[in-house]
Amino acid sequence: MGQPITVVEKASSREGIIRFEINRSLTGMGHERYLPDQDITGETPADELARRLFEHDNFDGVHINANVITIELGAGQSNGVADVIADLHIYYTEGVEVPSDEEVTAENT
Repeated sequence: MGQPITVVEKASSREGIIRFEINRSLTGMGHERYLPDQDITGETPADELARRLFEHDNFDGVHINANVITIELGAGQSNGVADVIADLHIYYTEGVEVPSDEEVTAENT
């Protein structure tokens, strides 16, 4: 369930920086900056994406501004990052059990 995000990797003029443009806004008109030693406790889509990106690889920083995600690679690699971003709104992934009709009905009553 969910719809994949369309992700386009863009070149950056600065070495060690990669940028991704996506087809939806994650922060509205605001922006968020995340560092690897930061405790990310929020529940917004940007917070969840930052957690997943830091779990994916050892990045020096992540900045999300509306539909643009900028990553400071540091020792990390950009391999697979587009897939992490594209799957942000996909819920039923491998290992997630789909609830039965009875379970859904019981939750809604």
